[in-house]
Amino acid sequence: MAACVAARHPKWDERPLLIVVRKPGAELARDELLAFYEGKIAKWWTPDDVVFVDAIPLGATGKMLKHQLRERFQDHLLARA
Repeated sequence: MAACVAARHPKWDERPLLIVVRKPGAELARDELLAFYEGKIAKWWTPDDVVFVDAIPLGATGKMLKHQLRERFQDHLLARA
């Protein structure tokens, strides 16, 4: 399961941040995942970073609660800069 949310960026105000739940036993690296997008989407659409989490919050109907992800990771890219 994965979600892409906007995170604050020091230069561009906001940039995409990919939040991913790995499948049990899977070994997936950040660079490997970002390399998947090369040549498939516009370069500026590619997420700036990937965060691996244990679970993505879901509502009662099973929809992702992206607002919780935005709140939790809004400063992730600022901290990296």
